[in-house]
Amino acid sequence: MQSNSFSTGMEFSEELDRRASLREVRDLFKIPDGTIYMLGNSLGLLSAPSRSAVSRVLDEWENLAIKGWLEGEPPWFWMAERLGKAAAGMVGAKNLEVICTGSTTFNIHSMVSTFYKPSHGRSRIVAAADDFSSDIYALKSQISLKGMDWREHLILVQPDRRRQTSEERIEQAITEEVALVLLPSVFYRSSQLLDMERITAHAHRKGAIIGFDCSHSVGVVPHRFDDFSPDFALWCSYKYLCGGPGSPAFIYINSEHFDLEPGVAGWFGNVKETQFDLRLDFEHTRSAGGWQVSSPGILSAAGVEGALEIILDAGIERIREKSLKMTSYLIFLVDQLLSGEPYDFDLITPREPEKRGGHVALSRKHDASRIKEALHGRGVITDFRPPDIIRLAPSPLYNTYREIREVVEQIREIIDTGEYLRVSPERKIIS
Repeated sequence: MQSNSFSTGMEFSEELDRRASLREVRDLFKIPDGTIYMLGNSLGLLSAPSRSAVSRVLDEWENLAIKGWLEGEPPWFWMAERLGKAAAGMVGAKNLEVICTGSTTFNIHSMVSTFYKPSHGRSRIVAAADDFSSDIYALKSQISLKGMDWREHLILVQPDRRRQTSEERIEQAITEEVALVLLPSVFYRSSQLLDMERITAHAHRKGAIIGFDCSHSVGVVPHRFDDFSPDFALWCSYKYLCGGPGSPAFIYINSEHFDLEPGVAGWFGNVKETQFDLRLDFEHTRSAGGWQVSSPGILSAAGVEGALEIILDAGIERIREKSLKMTSYLIFLVDQLLSGEPYDFDLITPREPEKRGGHVALSRKHDASRIKEALHGRGVITDFRPPDIIRLAPSPLYNTYREIREVVEQIREIIDTGEYLRVSPERKIIS
């Protein structure tokens, strides 16, 4: 993965593909006709196993109706637990510590409601200013629900001039006044991967609860939660896990906390054996499953089930290895072909493999959103994140090295010909 092992020629990218691992997996995904899809960090593509799983549940709904809860193959009633068990290995957790439920932001509310217990002298929450906005909305809301002013009790750690949020800055913010810490594993703009183990150890030394939003890492970066014991984590399933648009999210809860009462209670978190006794006294199951709230969306969960088959078969370590090689190759091409005039792209993703996630973020002071739209017009699917970032996410499951090389060439052509100048500077609602 060293830059001196790469070459800029198109034939070199083809040679990389001939030697690449996981080549056979690409055929399991439906790639939209006429596109180079580089946006698996936002919405993963549909796979054949996901389509089959959703079709199976549709057939069960049609033929079994309500009996599908116990007579589906497998029964719907335990689907969330089965998916949690399947995902646990990817994050280095025990089977009962992971559950498939809710949505990412709802799960943040649930976790903060459970773990945030402000007291005199320890009432602050630490987060990152460059975190995804929805996470910050939830934290502000939770502080307000406690009758407090978030402006006083929410500490947002600022990135540096390189747009990185260092572990040192985060540690400086976590003092004895901090009750809870919520951070991303990977920053959605820059693809910076935090040293979660280091920060967790520091937070615990200071007496704070710590959790992570792993939406931009699970499925492309292995985790080892049981090695360093964060208190909780959560992540979505529609990015690298390819579960489908709006597919259900996941929660990890350290088994040390199973006896805590869920801050947001609902009947599907009740002990399964007595759930249908419908008692008014809530008895939450002593596992991550106790933090379920509502009946699971079985159709959307089926998409996750199918995609997990592919990921587990491929192996998260192999996925990470290929992902790092793909992003290293892309970074090399950016340095060689897009960094100087007239292209003027800067890399804001860490170059060190151990410090980055699965996508690469390119910054351009002028017209980045117009270049992104010009790429879209050519069938190259990327996205734009304000103020000036184009994100490229080559998936180890379905992208090729040749596609990476072609995307770089397309960017050069768009700038060489001035094609982007004919694109409206107004951003679309979804960019």
